[in-house]
Amino acid sequence: MATKAVVLLSGGLDSTTTLYLAHSLELELYAVSFIYGQLHDKELQCAKWHAEHLQVKKHYVIDLSFTEWDVSSLTHNAAGNSIEAGSLQREKTPNTYVPARNMVFLSIAASVAESVGAKYIYIGVSEADYSGYVDCREAFVKAMQAAINEGTERKLIGGTPIEIRAPFLHLKKAEEIRLGMQLGVDFAHTWSCYKGGDHPCGVCDSCLLRARAFAELGLSDPLV
Repeated sequence: MATKAVVLLSGGLDSTTTLYLAHSLELELYAVSFIYGQLHDKELQCAKWHAEHLQVKKHYVIDLSFTEWDVSSLTHNAAGNSIEAGSLQREKTPNTYVPARNMVFLSIAASVAESVGAKYIYIGVSEADYSGYVDCREAFVKAMQAAINEGTERKLIGGTPIEIRAPFLHLKKAEEIRLGMQLGVDFAHTWSCYKGGDHPCGVCDSCLLRARAFAELGLSDPLV
């Protein structure tokens, strides 16, 4: 019987490459995506495409709403809360930070993992291309793993602990793209831009990180 894994799949470059890496290890995959009030569904369309392409065991699309209390520019298109054009050098958390988002996502992934008997939870966060997000750090990942195993039944009954795997935590995005190409990722079906539309905006943090990574490899981004 194949070992089971839950993969947090946004449809962005990081999470998609993470999905393909887990798939290459011949794990039985359960993908989890979220509707959390984001202003567009481009990433979610990509997540569905890759989940179908790799024929994951089940793709959960979970409807949440951060919009009632959140002040992130990813979920509110209000005046005075527009997405910042980035320089990638920040002294404070960017306004695209969604409060405790990865904490919520990992908690739900833990519930799915315990329900289906998965050993691993995969998440595509990275400290190497850190852009001010506190929930993309190794300390956070380790703390969440400890909390998950304290708060699920497995430890109580002596079962196998759930392990959070963040394979790109210390990997630069260019290295990640190189690996993704080796794994067969079609990056034309990924979306990184904080805004929707037909083409990436080219100025938000996520666009700048992605553009820099493709440029470091001497490659053209298929979305541009």
